[in-house]
Amino acid sequence: MKTNLSGLKTITILYFILSAEIAWAQRYPGPLSPQESMKKLKVAEGFKIDLYASEPHVFDPVSLEFDEQGNVFVIEMPDYPYEVEPGKGHGRIRLLKDTDGDGQIDQSLIYAENVTEATSMLPWQGGLIVTAAPHILYLKDTDGDGKSDVREVLFSGFFQNNSEAQITSLKLGVDNWIYANNRGQSGKVVFSKTPDAKPVEARGADFRFRLDRGVFELETGPGQFGQTINDWGHRFFTENSIHLQQAVIPWRYTQRHPYMPSTKFSVTITDHGEMMFQEIPPAYWRAERSARRNRVFREANLNRFEWAEDHFTGASGGTIYNGDALPKEFYGNIFTSDVSGSLIHRDLLNPSETSPVLVAKRAESETKKEFIYSTDTWFRPVTFSVGPDGYLYILDYYRQHIETPVSIPDDLKAEMDFMAGSDMGRIYRLSPENSTYKAVKVDLKNASSQELVNYLSHKNGWFQSNAQRLLIERQDKSLVPALNSLFLNSPEGRTRLRALYTLEGLDALTESIVKQSLLDSEPGVRENGIILAERFPKIMKMLIPMIEDSSKRVALQAALSLGQFNGKKVVSALSEVIKKYGHNEWFRSAVTSSIPGSSAEILNSLIQDKAFFHKEESWKLTFIQDLSNIIAARNDAEQFSAYLKILSSDELSNANVQQAALKGLKVGLNKNESTKELASQLNHGSIDEVKAGFQLLSKN
Repeated sequence: MKTNLSGLKTITILYFILSAEIAWAQRYPGPLSPQESMKKLKVAEGFKIDLYASEPHVFDPVSLEFDEQGNVFVIEMPDYPYEVEPGKGHGRIRLLKDTDGDGQIDQSLIYAENVTEATSMLPWQGGLIVTAAPHILYLKDTDGDGKSDVREVLFSGFFQNNSEAQITSLKLGVDNWIYANNRGQSGKVVFSKTPDAKPVEARGADFRFRLDRGVFELETGPGQFGQTINDWGHRFFTENSIHLQQAVIPWRYTQRHPYMPSTKFSVTITDHGEMMFQEIPPAYWRAERSARRNRVFREANLNRFEWAEDHFTGASGGTIYNGDALPKEFYGNIFTSDVSGSLIHRDLLNPSETSPVLVAKRAESETKKEFIYSTDTWFRPVTFSVGPDGYLYILDYYRQHIETPVSIPDDLKAEMDFMAGSDMGRIYRLSPENSTYKAVKVDLKNASSQELVNYLSHKNGWFQSNAQRLLIERQDKSLVPALNSLFLNSPEGRTRLRALYTLEGLDALTESIVKQSLLDSEPGVRENGIILAERFPKIMKMLIPMIEDSSKRVALQAALSLGQFNGKKVVSALSEVIKKYGHNEWFRSAVTSSIPGSSAEILNSLIQDKAFFHKEESWKLTFIQDLSNIIAARNDAEQFSAYLKILSSDELSNANVQQAALKGLKVGLNKNESTKELASQLNHGSIDEVKAGFQLLSKN
């Protein structure tokens, strides 16, 4: 019997090819149609998901905004994860149309092309502000054809070498500033309106600016892809493996002097860590990469472990819901996605009884599952938007892979197609299960200025924010009496705050109105009133009793703002802050970030209370160490001498206090070349050695 070896060989080859294709398909499943993918979506009880837009009307969506006329713009980012040269990318901004009002997009136009690395946008003066590293651009359609014909560079110089760490997440705050995440990346930032000004180094910070005032500055961060701001101006942001952080102390306070021991002024606020309930298995490449890394960690005896699933690794798009279409209890909730886990997480923000920082908690109904999750591994929710209809919109990037290739081993990425899905994209709308969609007609552009004032009281935050923006763009000073009346008479705290900052945007703030804000029943209004009071030195004395405010956040702001002033009353007030709240690191930083709060006088004020240092507590030693660090680093001979004299007093003779002071002094002295030698002469030892060290420093 003859065997057909050639045929057998062919069959064998085909078998192995087919087996490889099956294995590959099992590793990386293929895409689903929008309708089939929706069947894989599981949403919390009482809600439903509707398809709002999909290919061919939208591809690779990363930002969605509704302008003052209800026009819908979406940024598409098809080039990810590969870098392209500016002007040569395929990034686009589309204008979406729902021509029949059924709540689903049926037409789209290209508003702008070749918008390389565009990631976020905001409406402004009839156009769009767009983050597109290394720039922040301004685009506008002036002839009404649906395409931008104005393209202006507002800011330039931002980091641009990694699309996951670039300038992004534009948000307009209630304070009239526009905020952006910069991931702390280095960059020499310049503003086109002030070309002769010195570039600002952005390293270690986020960014904020005001086009109505032509100013910009750095801001506390660093945030990644996802930023949101609540009704009272508190900023929150996401980072790949940290799904929710709060910026606690703004940059402008932490930079009042350059000697702060810490540079970290944001904090993770979740009470449930970074665990998530993932319903899909980890991607093959991720599981394999993590297994390899963990093996290396074990072999090197390192106390490290990399999670491949059930922990946030692709957190993105944190957004506070401030609409009026979902149940009232959802107002103020933060929604955060994880693109690698194909899910959407929900946090409830709660005030802390002991700290000015909020606490993020899971809802009771979501202690063992996420608010939304999918078993379609291509579901990649990247961010959200709240529309004028009050619903929450979910942007699904819809890709097979969502990772930069540079972080994946070569053998694993050889079988991965990073562009699979670049011809797809979906946007969903979240609404109550029993609701029927009704189109909302919006035309704030043609609303009268008085109508815009009325919109400041709207239940949907979209109307409030856009009405405030338009009023500031128009600069109609005739509205000042109406805004004053709204501030004084509105029963809603967030409306009163909108009125207050609209007055600020019209340069119409008065000492009288700010005084009234300090007496407001709403903590958020009082807090912002304190910020505005910094402009009126005559009412500084009203801030002093506010360090006793029942709201910890208000008390913190009082401490921060008092530090903007000088004098014995300020020093005395800040010493009271230390005595009352010194156990909390944020209050200590609020005090020591100021000039009067980081002086010899603050320590002298504290020792007037004979009992303060008699009760030894660890936080007091930390405070002494930090204060000593700052004063030594400042290297002011007069202050340094006065400080050493106070440290030598009987009230501070405790050995632990002296050791803490000495430790701080050594760190501070090492920061200056001229004092490093003195630092080397100080040793941790007996109390006699510590005093001898002080005497040595005094002589020098």
